[in-house]
Amino acid sequence: MSNQSKQKSAPTREEAEAAVRTLIRWAGDDPEREGLVDTPKRVVKAYEEFFAGYGIDTRDILARTFEEVENYDELILLRDIRLESYCEHHMVPIIGKAHIAYLPDRRVVGISKLARLLEVYARRLQIQEKMTRQIANTIQDVLQPRGVGVVIEATHQCITTRGVHKPGVSMVTSCMLGAFRENPDTRREFLALIGQSKP
Repeated sequence: MSNQSKQKSAPTREEAEAAVRTLIRWAGDDPEREGLVDTPKRVVKAYEEFFAGYGIDTRDILARTFEEVENYDELILLRDIRLESYCEHHMVPIIGKAHIAYLPDRRVVGISKLARLLEVYARRLQIQEKMTRQIANTIQDVLQPRGVGVVIEATHQCITTRGVHKPGVSMVTSCMLGAFRENPDTRREFLALIGQSKP
């Protein structure tokens, strides 16, 4: 995690490792035993990866666009993008996939940028509903297409491994903007392409 991505009041690495040791003791184990002595360092290093999305301006990801596309104005869809995020309520994994589509208006963006946009938002503490809207709004604001559709399907370990213990349950969220909201045919085409039958 770069210095720019940290808040000025962020704790030091040593303080973060001490917090992990405290949690190990709170759980009932000894952070000094052989199997756990390096765990605080490993956890902090993992958190740097899990939460690398802070401090990145998502608008910059979509800044480079292409206009020489022979007036292409049909649906552009990136389907089945693997999603790994962390629930902001329990800090446990959210695992699933996202489908991101837009109807260009003169400009298109490289498809890897859509996956990168998802990754940056996913690498923050999240709730799925907010992340779905953040992705759609960013595409709409930066590319100004005729419409945007985002659907996320994910399993939340906060309900599969704790609390109600309901494995196999997935949550589906969507955000439709522009033509995806206003035109039933556009919405149906998008949902059909991602395997969702209902408009």
